[in-house]
Amino acid sequence: MDTHTQKFKFRLGLFVAGGLAIFILAIFIIGKQKNLFNPVFKLTSNFHNISGLQVGNKIRFSGINVGTVDNIRIINDSTVRIDMLIKKDVWQFIKADCSVAIASEGIIGDKLLIISQGSSDEDLAKEGQQLQSTEPVETDAIMKSLRTTGENAEVITKQLAEIMTKINKGDGTLGRLIQDKSMADNLNKTMVNLKESSKSLDQNMTAVKHNFLFNGYFDRKAREAADKKKKTQEVAAPKK
Repeated sequence: MDTHTQKFKFRLGLFVAGGLAIFILAIFIIGKQKNLFNPVFKLTSNFHNISGLQVGNKIRFSGINVGTVDNIRIINDSTVRIDMLIKKDVWQFIKADCSVAIASEGIIGDKLLIISQGSSDEDLAKEGQQLQSTEPVETDAIMKSLRTTGENAEVITKQLAEIMTKINKGDGTLGRLIQDKSMADNLNKTMVNLKESSKSLDQNMTAVKHNFLFNGYFDRKAREAADKKKKTQEVAAPKK
């Protein structure tokens, strides 16, 4: 056997060994992600709509990846059952009253399952137990709500624009008040007259207080106010 043939076989053997090692490593990585090499237990939950959830998607508890979606099957025309594989090392935290919800990784990311925390005094979930589910909010419903909000905002903006146009043209009371200088002057004069009337009223009240005919009345009111203030202070004062 010549040297060239031996080198070729040696390289072929290295290539096959390298490919086999990569293949085994890939299986190990995928299997680790799918919990194929970790002790797991199974839980289930029923939904009316799974919103694009797929087998193999992640399951999170307290923000940590704890399992994967193992199987999805239609039970009837209104129920879809999801089988979950959960790592056994988190079993001690999964309570019987935990609930399951469908969420997304980011705004447009893959779907995943979120297991909420249960009550501290509740028993642990059992193997194969069905957890309560929380139906997801559909993206279409959110978009419809946003579209309705946008339409309402557009109507309000249009109405405000019409009001401002009328004001600028001098239509309506507010428009005339802003555009008509004489009307604004009359309003200023009215405010001045009100201030002068208030000042005159204060002066009249001061004069009445100093009139001997009303001295007794105002003195009695002052004493009553002082007695009331004193009683309030006595009640509020701490007892020794």
